[in-house]
Amino acid sequence: MANLRDIQRRINSVRSTMQITRTMEMVSSAKIRSALERAEQAGPYKDALTRMLANVTGSAGVVAGQPLLKQHAEESRVLFVLVASDRGLAGGFNIVPQREVAARIAELEAKGVECELITCGRKPTEYFKYRGIVPVLSFEGISAEPTMDEADRIASYVMDAYASESIDRVMIYYHHAKNRVEQVLMVEQLLPISQDELKLPTAPRETKEGMRPIEPKVVTEFDFEPSANEVLGYLIPAYVRTIIYHALLDSAAAEHAARRAAMQSATDNAKEVITTLSRTYNRERQGSITTELNEIVAGASALEDN
Repeated sequence: MANLRDIQRRINSVRSTMQITRTMEMVSSAKIRSALERAEQAGPYKDALTRMLANVTGSAGVVAGQPLLKQHAEESRVLFVLVASDRGLAGGFNIVPQREVAARIAELEAKGVECELITCGRKPTEYFKYRGIVPVLSFEGISAEPTMDEADRIASYVMDAYASESIDRVMIYYHHAKNRVEQVLMVEQLLPISQDELKLPTAPRETKEGMRPIEPKVVTEFDFEPSANEVLGYLIPAYVRTIIYHALLDSAAAEHAARRAAMQSATDNAKEVITTLSRTYNRERQGSITTELNEIVAGASALEDN
């Protein structure tokens, strides 16, 4: 009977855990839709700004004097921006980009290149602090609901650092939510802004987010007042802020999707465990009843013999 009590205790424990994972799955499912809508609503502005910047640089021809478009001669310091989550229980959502960035930092440091790190989310901040890497900027508590202020602070830091040549390259790592089920790790060069990124395509192509195609536009001649470079001076910072903000929104949507998938898998596994334990319980209980019946029959036979 002690064995039966142990099995029943395990069944109750797994059933309680299943209720928690099921609730978390339902909460994430409810949040996915609004998070995806936020990311998609920011997409057209990002596309329009990219197209405008491409038109201006194409019309301006030479874009000298724009430090964020200038590639440094030597690469001695690289800055990584890692966008992840404040919370766990989301499968490999946090650990995959953390390991990617850690491996890249180790690779660059082995070559004598110094690295800096900006983390968005409590999990990556703790991950790298534990390994002796203290982020120059860290943001916690807003991974599921990112704000424009967060994007502005990151953009201001990276643009100032790159313009002053204290940083030679800026990379951003985040998860893109392709849909409610699939997430893709994105690795993009934030600075310097690649000239290839600003070239308008000759045929329709999808954005990196895969949300909508960017139609090619015919670049016409523009007259700029006071100059094309001054117009770029306003467009480029707005472009960098928009790229960062969109990455934050995209990562938030991917976080909810990853957590929903992880909790659904945990719930399904709990159901299988409960089914297995229930079968074991019934088998043990049947064996116990059979043993008791045999003892009763044996006792009755002994009394009849007497």
